[in-house]
Amino acid sequence: MNETLHIRIIKDYAVNVISDLKTLGAVEVLTEDEVLDVPQWQIDEGRKIKEYYDKNPDELLNWNDVRKQLKVK
Repeated sequence: MNETLHIRIIKDYAVNVISDLKTLGAVEVLTEDEVLDVPQWQIDEGRKIKEYYDKNPDELLNWNDVRKQLKVK
């Protein structure tokens, strides 16, 4: 069985349970990058775009304005 599950820890003791399972070799803990499997070029492009808009916030569009522009009349 090779199934990937995404979990959210609710109770503190669950961290210990997962740690024990990892120690026993029953589970493998993956990093976020491994789970998402986003290509590096896409990560780089996203960072460039974010950096650009961090420097030029006036060029961002308001979502409500965009919705109005997209409505069919």
